[in-house]
Amino acid sequence: VAKRGAEDSEVDPSHDSELSSGDEDIVQKKSYSTSVVWRWFGYLKSDVEQIKPTCKVCRRMVPSKTGNTTNLFNHLKKYHPSDYTESVKMRAESGQLVSLSQSRLSTSAAASSGPAGTGGAAAQPKQQSIISSFSAVAPYEQNSKRSKSITKALSFCIAEDMMPLNTVEKEGFKYLIKVLDQRYEIPGRKYFSQTALPQLYDERREKLEMELKDVSFFATTADLWSSRSSEPYLSLTIHYMDKEWTLQSTCLQTAYFPEDHTAEIISRGLEDALESWNLSKDRQVCITTDNGANIVKAVALQGWTRLQCFGHRLHSAIGGSMKDKRIERAVGVSKKLVSAFSYSWKKKKALAAAQDELKLPKHKLITESPTRWRVASCNDCKNSGAGEGHCKGFVR
Repeated sequence: VAKRGAEDSEVDPSHDSELSSGDEDIVQKKSYSTSVVWRWFGYLKSDVEQIKPTCKVCRRMVPSKTGNTTNLFNHLKKYHPSDYTESVKMRAESGQLVSLSQSRLSTSAAASSGPAGTGGAAAQPKQQSIISSFSAVAPYEQNSKRSKSITKALSFCIAEDMMPLNTVEKEGFKYLIKVLDQRYEIPGRKYFSQTALPQLYDERREKLEMELKDVSFFATTADLWSSRSSEPYLSLTIHYMDKEWTLQSTCLQTAYFPEDHTAEIISRGLEDALESWNLSKDRQVCITTDNGANIVKAVALQGWTRLQCFGHRLHSAIGGSMKDKRIERAVGVSKKLVSAFSYSWKKKKALAAAQDELKLPKHKLITESPTRWRVASCNDCKNSGAGEGHCKGFVR
């Protein structure tokens, strides 16, 4: 093996100086290089000109003149002996211990003594093996800037679209993330529930609190409701004009409310909610609620101005009109119609065929919801046009 050429001239490895930030990504060398040392080195993403090579193992910046890799090898030899041993083996396998001048000489000699292109063809597999060694992409560190950015975006997606936390553990979702960025390793649901989502909430809350400090007056909306599992909650929404005179509405909280829903307890819960957001009661111009006796009394105990919910009043008015005997009969017929089709797939199939025959829109029959008058209204209107003649036969 020939002596090392200019590329491997001895330089003191103590030239290692700066220690780069652990948050910034290290990217590959832009210009092509066959030196195996670049498997352990790269450049910080912010180093656009790629002046200071950075060790991927310890993130130290190693001074190196353009094209000279001696300091890089010496750094491995001093700080990472096992990696240096591996680099020596790789150089021996790829023939990089041959000096640059001898390499050129042997290449030209092979070209003159053999068929054209023979030397190049023989060297090509070696170059491919070196290139393939660079193609192995290491995953992002969890604390890297890129990894944090993707995790934060996923947290926002889960919160904004109210996705279940187990979404991040589904194979299809994992495959999608790998296709988008194969270096990103998605954390488990526990990380999102205990770390990522609470961090997102804290950031959003801090931003909203700063915005609400500049609001002179505001209105609120409060409601008591139960989840599908019958767990009680108290929600409070704030409405205000921002600096650009744009109406903003933001839900401040949806708090678990297992206590008895007495007026006194509800009143205290509303007051605590405002205090937790540093909102003065004097800045609240009014609060909108439904007509529940307990929440009406709760607002009265605070001495706040209350507005009745228009939707609730409209629902009550229409609910009263539905008690008319003529309307009750029409609704009863519609319910009977829906019931006839709900438990028979044959009738559903026949209804679809009748709609095709009569060239009618393919509406599905909908069921009335007692707490939503609009559903009953749409139920009667749509069901009447779902194939009237065909439906009458089934009702009979």
